[in-house]
Amino acid sequence: MDANVYEYFTVFILAFLSVYALTPLIIKLAIAINIVDKPSQRKIHKNVKPLMGGVAVFAGFFSILLYTTFLVPGRELSTPVLGYLTSGFLIVLIGLIDDRFGMRPKIKMLGQILTALIFLYTNDLMLHLGPVYITVPVYLLWMVGLMNAFNFLDNMDGIISGMSGILALGFYSIAFIAKTSSLAPQVHYISILSLTFSGAVLGFLPHNFNPAKIFLVDAGSMFIGYFLASMGILAGRLAVIRMQNNLYFLLPVLLLSYALFDISLVSYTRKRDGRKISQGGKDHSTHRMGTFLKSPKITSIMVYLINTIIVLATIVIFMVESVVLLVITTFFFAAGFIFFGKVLDEIPIIITKNQLRESNQTETTND
Repeated sequence: MDANVYEYFTVFILAFLSVYALTPLIIKLAIAINIVDKPSQRKIHKNVKPLMGGVAVFAGFFSILLYTTFLVPGRELSTPVLGYLTSGFLIVLIGLIDDRFGMRPKIKMLGQILTALIFLYTNDLMLHLGPVYITVPVYLLWMVGLMNAFNFLDNMDGIISGMSGILALGFYSIAFIAKTSSLAPQVHYISILSLTFSGAVLGFLPHNFNPAKIFLVDAGSMFIGYFLASMGILAGRLAVIRMQNNLYFLLPVLLLSYALFDISLVSYTRKRDGRKISQGGKDHSTHRMGTFLKSPKITSIMVYLINTIIVLATIVIFMVESVVLLVITTFFFAAGFIFFGKVLDEIPIIITKNQLRESNQTETTND
């Protein structure tokens, strides 16, 4: 067995245990400094909940990544890793400020753009798709879009902490399958990042699963979005190099398709119904599934199952090495999500006051 596998297993376990042990301390700190979330019309919880879950996840991810960097003789903090950690710290800081004091959407987006640019520059990706005026806008749209998609999707206990742990294991699987002697450095980079992150969010999950003791909020959800978006770029690049076909950029799109589906569903239905797209509400795919299933726990498990199926399908497609199958499966999943969206659209939702454009609009609708 490859010696690296033992290191990967070690960082996963250490990240899990460190975040699991650290989170109760973060809960006490959040309560002590009054970084808490109070119930409101558009929220599910009925009691005050501590925030700063994103701090616990990032602290575990950051510390274990530094540990494994300096543990191995001759290994040093490379520019890509330093840039990755700097970007991660920045997006967590932006989210934490927003969680505590609030932040104008335009300022938050500028922070997201800066985070993405630091990652792209330090990982030598500014010219990856061609000229900078093509590469940078495409990658910014991908990264900022997914940061906001996971920020939107963080609307129910345990949803994105469990889901992102599964997706990170999917990225590790892509790296494992793609490994060749020439690609070993890239494979190692993705593997260490993926398994450290997966261990961190899964270590947080027991504290975040319904009924949650602590929430991720913006600091956590935007960090998760940043991680998965950046990992999509790195894994997509790896798959394209390995298969010598640019269509393999569809692989991370397929892997992250549930998050893309949810933000598409929310954006479409809100615009169609004349509601504010940027305001949070109870009209996500998870809320609709929760209404139908009548259980937040079962809803979370269903989301985990859907994403597990997506991950397994992505792994099989990559192993088969058929670009035709990749394209067909991507269209199949797109059609499936369109059908799923139409079914969910029939489920009644609660329209919260912050989304209403007119004061006389009703607060419950079948869409």
